[in-house]
Amino acid sequence: MRRISPRDFERMMRRMGVKVKELECEEVIFVLPDRQIAIKEPRVIVIEAQGEKVYQVSGEEVETVRESLEEKVEVTEDDVKLVAEQAGVSMEEARKALEETGGDLAQAIVLLQARRGDSRA
Repeated sequence: MRRISPRDFERMMRRMGVKVKELECEEVIFVLPDRQIAIKEPRVIVIEAQGEKVYQVSGEEVETVRESLEEKVEVTEDDVKLVAEQAGVSMEEARKALEETGGDLAQAIVLLQARRGDSRA
């Protein structure tokens, strides 16, 4: 089988309407449900034909466990008290609302007032 030089290959691809280009990237990250895979110093080739793009990635792989999306937010007692007082709910309800909103005080108050049907929200 005859080997094709990179230059001849590129010409042949252009004649067939296929575009090939290289992207300059520092890092490529694949986000999976349970982990992330990062490619350090990647070589990324983009092949475009008939409106479709194919990305070919090569490089050093670094895999990390993905943090849970439902990770607990640390909420202070002062925040819980403030939200409970402002929304007129129990401390437990205030804590749950703060956890749901990622610790955002204003959003937690609005959420609790909306649940109560409070028009002050």
